[in-house]
Amino acid sequence: MDSRLRAAALCGAALALAGGTIVALRAWARRRSAVSLPVPSAAAAAADQGKGHGKQILVLGLDGAGKTSILHSLATNHVKRSVAPTEGFNAICINTEESQMEFLEIGGSESLRSYWKMYLPKVLLLVYVVDSADHARLPMAKQLLHQLIQNDSTLPVVVLANKQDLEGAYCITDIHDALALSDIGDERKMFLIGTHVAEDGSEISSSMQDAKELIGQLVLETQ
Repeated sequence: MDSRLRAAALCGAALALAGGTIVALRAWARRRSAVSLPVPSAAAAAADQGKGHGKQILVLGLDGAGKTSILHSLATNHVKRSVAPTEGFNAICINTEESQMEFLEIGGSESLRSYWKMYLPKVLLLVYVVDSADHARLPMAKQLLHQLIQNDSTLPVVVLANKQDLEGAYCITDIHDALALSDIGDERKMFLIGTHVAEDGSEISSSMQDAKELIGQLVLETQ
């Protein structure tokens, strides 16, 4: 594990899972603000993916989990809520001082889930977003995640337990158990981070910044 990751309390914002053991992480050292550059179109990003460039970060999760809001917030460092679910593809490119992160989000409605596995084999890592307050659909989120990665034992996975600010939201230890993350395998890098998208226009929360920096570090390590 990277030497910059240091142990913290179990109730901290981020958890790394390895060998079935939960290891808590302290927040990553702060870097300068990122500059976002938009990808011209999701169709172009999808076409590139089909050519096998293998540089994208795939963002998946059930509809309503908050994937689009998270991506816009990460790109601008300011909160931008999205109300309507993504019907198709959404592509965003984020530049930092150390890396360029190309995110490809695929909508989470039932009609779009068949596309998930088509893009999975050629991506750098998977970001899987769950609604921590949607208790009824967590079993479905668990099933879909396990099906997605069962044939790839080394693909890095970042699980974002989103909407932590909502009343009744499961904490990240409960999300860990609900998704049975200890059963996913001990060869891959896996992280679980609690996130939320605050009011429109405000700066992103420290947990969102931690997620952004963690993903950037994983991109550097995986390329």
